[in-house]
Order: sequence, then structure tokens, then C-alpha cells
Amino acid sequence: MTPDKEQLVYLNRKKYDVIVGIDPDATKSGVAVLERNNDNSVKVDILPFPELVATLCHMNNECAANGLKFVVVVEAGWMESKSNFHPYQGRRAEKIAKDVGRNHETGRKIIEMMDFAGIDNIALHPLVKSWRGSDGKITHEEITQFISGLGKRSNQEERDAALIAWHLAELPIAMKPIR
Repeated sequence: MTPDKEQLVYLNRKKYDVIVGIDPDATKSGVAVLERNNDNSVKVDILPFPELVATLCHMNNECAANGLKFVVVVEAGWMESKSNFHPYQGRRAEKIAKDVGRNHETGRKIIEMMDFAGIDNIALHPLVKSWRGSDGKITHEEITQFISGLGKRSNQEERDAALIAWHLAELPIAMKPIR
């Protein structure tokens, strides 16, 4: 049995020196760049699709020129079987469903562009939401306990992208109790 692309990238994830986590969004996606070194530093940003693709291609070329292995990890919400559409909620549910669909399509297009450019990538099932924020999302206070360098504030897209990169790198999550 030959493993598929997702399995190969996932099985070989420890070989990557630079991991880019992406939380896709129709307008601006959360991007986190994790450099595997002594401090595993993480830099976060939010970028519109065209700038994101150009940045990833540039980063891949820079890594290749420096002998570093590079991978892009995209949260693949479209792989979830659970639906977000509940007709009884009316127009609000319809808008949410459309927004979610647009975000999913952005994620698919990022993967498609990475494949086209020959950049290693993986579509990652959404991580379990078990944090203290609304809907189980991670808060800035929580993520800064194990990822440094995020500054005094971060938005949800940046935190989600950082968590994706951190997860793929298999780095520890050390938490202190939050009051």
C-alpha cells in the first residue's frame, strides 16, 4: 500500500525546519511561521489570499536556498462531517454557512496553489476546541503560556494558526491553571 501525500507529509513532519500554520479566511487568513530552532519562535500575521500565496512562495524559495525544509499546514475545516447550518436560525444561519463555505474554499485554494508551486503542504483536520475562550477557542492568555513572541495582543486567526504550527511540530503545551 502506497501512502498518500497527506500521510507522507504527516509522517515526515519532524524533518521540517520551518512550519507555516494557516487558519484560512475569505478575507485575511491567520498565518504563523514557526522556526524549529532553540527557542521555536513563532511569528504571526494576517494576510489576504494573493499576498499569502506570494509570501509562501518567497519563503519556500528562501528556505530552499538556505538548505531548510519548509511545509505549509492548512486547517481543513471542510474535512469535518459536522454541519454548521441550522435552518431554524434563519438568515443568520444562512450568512454563517456562506462565510464558513468561503473560508473552506480559501483553504482548498491555498492547498491547490501550494501543490501547483511544488511546496510541501498538509490539510490538517481542525484541532479539538477545548480552551477557555468562546466556543472552546484558545485565548491570548492561554497561548502565551507556551508560545512566546506573540506580543501583548493577538486575534483569533493568529492564535489558531500558531496552534496549528505548534501542533504539527509536536511541541509541548505547558499550561498553568488560569483563574
